[in-house]
Amino acid sequence: MQIVDLTNNIVELHAQRADITQLRVDAIVNAANPTLLGGGGVDGAIHRAAGPELLAACRKFGGCERGEAVITPGFDLPAKYVVHTPGPIWRGGNEHEVAVLAQSYANSLRLADAAHCQSVAFPAISAGVYHFPLQLAATVAVAAVTAYVTTHATGIRQVLFVDVVPATVTMFASVL
Repeated sequence: MQIVDLTNNIVELHAQRADITQLRVDAIVNAANPTLLGGGGVDGAIHRAAGPELLAACRKFGGCERGEAVITPGFDLPAKYVVHTPGPIWRGGNEHEVAVLAQSYANSLRLADAAHCQSVAFPAISAGVYHFPLQLAATVAVAAVTAYVTTHATGIRQVLFVDVVPATVTMFASVL
């Protein structure tokens, strides 16, 4: 756990083993693909759990660039909102992957903040089928979130890094 104290406006960062689709938080973040039309992994799980309205809402955006983000209602999820962000595909580190991943986190927090969210849960963006090295992905995630909450007037008070895989949770916990 890491606590960032912004002159007594405390933001808590935690790593937690959990199914992101079951969390009662203000917003969950979807490690989406650029089409926003669902897919495998956490993206598919979120789409299945949210119901068909999520797909209809995502279609209206016409896609999303890597590192950018869009927000939809949570529909059938316990979370009020889903922030969708396509992270970068790891191509060896020479194609600005770290910067794009940091943008995915920052842009997700920006939208959650604009929706007055106090609690946000992130999966390990890009660390699955996009092959981003897990330790680097966790380091970038924690650094990007810490940078955002220390440089923006934010109402966010809790950020969770969640996964169902214990090794992923352990990696995030070691970085916090």
